Amino acid sequence: MSKVSEMGWKFDNSYESLPELFFSKIEPNPVETPKLIVLNESVAEELGLSADALRGADGIRILAGNKVPEGGSGIAQAYAGHQFGNFTMLGDGRALLVGEQITPEGSHFDIQLKGSGRTPYSRGGDGRATLGPMLREYIISEAMHGLGIPTTRSLAVVTTGEEVLREGLLAGAVMTRVASSHLRFGTFQFAAQWGDMEKLHALANYAMKRHYPELEAGDYLGFFRKVMERQAELIAKWQLVGFIHGVMNTDNMTISGETIDYGPCAFMDVYDPATVFSSIDAQGRYSYENQPRIGGWNLARFAEALLPLFDEDQKRAIELAQEELYKFSDLYKEFWLSGMRAKLGLFGEESGDEALVQGLLDVMKESKADFTNTFRELTLGELDLELRPAFLEWHSVWQERLGRQSASAESVRELMQKSNPAVIARNHRVEAALLAAVEHGNYGVMENLVRVLRDPYAYSDEQEDYCVAPGASVTAGYRTYCGT
Repeated sequence: MSKVSEMGWKFDNSYESLPELFFSKIEPNPVETPKLIVLNESVAEELGLSADALRGADGIRILAGNKVPEGGSGIAQAYAGHQFGNFTMLGDGRALLVGEQITPEGSHFDIQLKGSGRTPYSRGGDGRATLGPMLREYIISEAMHGLGIPTTRSLAVVTTGEEVLREGLLAGAVMTRVASSHLRFGTFQFAAQWGDMEKLHALANYAMKRHYPELEAGDYLGFFRKVMERQAELIAKWQLVGFIHGVMNTDNMTISGETIDYGPCAFMDVYDPATVFSSIDAQGRYSYENQPRIGGWNLARFAEALLPLFDEDQKRAIELAQEELYKFSDLYKEFWLSGMRAKLGLFGEESGDEALVQGLLDVMKESKADFTNTFRELTLGELDLELRPAFLEWHSVWQERLGRQSASAESVRELMQKSNPAVIARNHRVEAALLAAVEHGNYGVMENLVRVLRDPYAYSDEQEDYCVAPGASVTAGYRTYCGT
């Protein structure tokens, strides 16, 4: 563990205590003329870093991957994963973990440079990233953080002064990603496939100590249970705001329960459970309605990797895993229904609550209603039932349910406002911000968008314009891309 540097870096490179199977040491891949584009001052402050120092020449060299910060290191992590159901060897093909920053409060966060150059896991790629996707991750991760959804965050984005060949020559960029860790389901799949029992034990013990220190040593079933609980809660939070991840491969599911990888993700406008945005998800595997099911599927793959730790007898280990996996559906539904009750201002529980929620969703689907704005209008009491007669019958049942609880109208309104964002990172707004930034060098559109997204429950006058849903011509055929 290093001392605190003048810039504020204080590293603990604990991942390197694992067997070398899990990582490769990497030297910096310098870029020509790095320029700071985004510095997330709130993240810098949380990490205990000096924003002024990061803006300086040395700070920019570190954020570009030209220089390893004092006390840091440089590794690329190895992992595997099921990508659209197909298992493959993966790893950090364009990322560099420079160390684990210890915050003034004693928390540990990975500091990873994304787009920093080739590694042994690049699989023929150039290891670089382009400006648009890096800014997109910054915008969406800040939106998710504002919504209260566990997520990785972006400390900075720098341009490299170099061009990257994709569909054409595009501006190169490096993003600094901050995460509780980059341990993935796929890290354990990698250990199970290419390691041995000793290495699998080492990885599990490390993950438990880092993320679930309350567990007793050797409680690997408890470890799986904790991860499953966090995934159930995370996916429920996605569903409650209409977020579609787009690439729920097992290498994009974290042990910490944070959302990671903002490539083809997007927020749903018109409510349709079958919504898919990803250009490569032709079969709808990762559609909005499939996300809970895929969460369970991914957890099953994670459990398979942990089987040798559950019990020496494989049959008994499988039985133990299945007992836990059977609980996922109910666990997810509990988180989801609790969240939906809050969105409708419901205190306590009644047996008919799930039917009430589903009734609203059915009307929304039939009416092609905007997901976010429907709940916003219910919160403000602005749902015009004369213009939306399909909601009349449901609205009456909802009012009866509200009338059976003792909570005041003010308490109901407060609960709904805390649960229903006025604004989300709408796709047309994100695209407009990226167009202005990448094509015209105008970052003001993005900065304004990020500012309102950081407090989505404010219901402020400033947010009014950002609440306007796009027209059908804007949303029709909208597709997102991995942005590699």
